[in-house]
Amino acid sequence: MINQCVTAALATRDANTNGVDSHNLGTGARRNERATRECTYPNFMKCQPLNFQGTEGVVKLTQWIEKMEIVFRISNYSMENQIKFSTCTILGNALTWWNSHVRTIGNDIAYAMTWTELKKKITDKYCLRTEIKKIKVELWELKVKGTDVIGYNQCFQELALLYGRMFPEESDKIKKYVGGLPYMIHGSVVASKPKTVQEATEMAIEVMDKRICTFADGQTENKRKPDNNQQPQQHHQNKRQNIGRAYAIGTI
Repeated sequence: MINQCVTAALATRDANTNGVDSHNLGTGARRNERATRECTYPNFMKCQPLNFQGTEGVVKLTQWIEKMEIVFRISNYSMENQIKFSTCTILGNALTWWNSHVRTIGNDIAYAMTWTELKKKITDKYCLRTEIKKIKVELWELKVKGTDVIGYNQCFQELALLYGRMFPEESDKIKKYVGGLPYMIHGSVVASKPKTVQEATEMAIEVMDKRICTFADGQTENKRKPDNNQQPQQHHQNKRQNIGRAYAIGTI
């Protein structure tokens, strides 16, 4: 009797344990299913990829590629939908080019290509050599205008991204960036010995802000000081005017 009771208790325990394990496994499976659920096109578009029409130039094409790769990372897309989803953001002239390409090689081959292959094709089509050359010249001649370091930083980063092969090493990029800074902050940024362009840009902004604040404080202080050089002159002028008026009255 005791053995039967023990056996029944163990059986009940094992059943409960298996039930819990099954529940946990089931939950785990459901969690995995949610984590690996295929991204639908509406969900892909909710990640707000950019559109590209083929007329915006190299900068917009680069931004389209960068944004698309960000969307790929945050959306749980499947590889077979990568080209389908990304080409749906192509509009205008670029869409005409893509449709012509699809008709030439066929749907199966076109949509079986990789993202790397698509990037190369669209870059070869819309990144003209003449435009790349202009970017190179613009980057080489880029300098800070006045005290607008923030504007300089943005232009430099965009151009450096478009023509990255100009800088084989990070140190080359830093050297070019620092070379475009005005004399008033150039020495301070160099002295900070930045290891990355990001560090150099942050230091440039900080130093320029300090220079501007110092100049503004100096201007305010000068306005507060009395002009001792003009006061005596004004006093003598007033005195001469008063004497002149008195003389005129006396002669009437």
